Amino acid sequence: MKIETLKSIISKKENKSEFAIVTNLTTGESEIFEKNKSLSKELEKYSTQINDFYKSKKNGVIEGTEIFIETYIRPIKVIVVGAVHIAQYLTDFAKSLNFEISIIDPRGYFASEQRFPDMNIINKWPHEAFKEIETNENTALIALTHDPKIDDPALHHALKGKFYYIGALGSKKTHTNRSVRLKLAGFDENEINSIHGPIGIKLGGKSAPEIALSIIAQLVSETYKKWLKLFY
Repeated sequence: MKIETLKSIISKKENKSEFAIVTNLTTGESEIFEKNKSLSKELEKYSTQINDFYKSKKNGVIEGTEIFIETYIRPIKVIVVGAVHIAQYLTDFAKSLNFEISIIDPRGYFASEQRFPDMNIINKWPHEAFKEIETNENTALIALTHDPKIDDPALHHALKGKFYYIGALGSKKTHTNRSVRLKLAGFDENEINSIHGPIGIKLGGKSAPEIALSIIAQLVSETYKKWLKLFY
């Protein structure tokens, strides 16, 4: 591998860019593949297969060749607002799926290292916490506190930031009241309707692990929908 290619790979990893490394296993030569960028003449004939690996986020060798593709996909950032009991199961699920997790809760007795080991915990109110987190349209928000003083500012930030997934815990009545507050805050109907509330798919369960599972299932589903829109 050329030193210039290696330096570029290191830089892209540090910047959490999405790309693939395409390597000829016979010659050992590698180059970087990115969406909407051309390949060398040697690899251009394999562009369809390389793109298929990239879209499916898989690694492997193109059948009948010595061309190996290794994909690097930017981790989806998931922000959990409210370090409640459900959040403990939810963050375990999310961590196992390679989501990049941050927990926001000003209540230090809930959001503690003991309850959430090896997690990025921010013991601040959302309007302050978001100053410490870089967010964009690749970010998901899960609001779990039931407390408008904590959940609503986070929802405002997520809606303005056009997060690809926004979910909020609570009954239909709770969500109706939440929607009224958001409308009074200046958000339109389409923005409010983009919130998954009540959050999660309908599994029928009521325990904390079951609710967490329903939320993570919905998050994964919406994540794949996002990827499909991105690549097709």
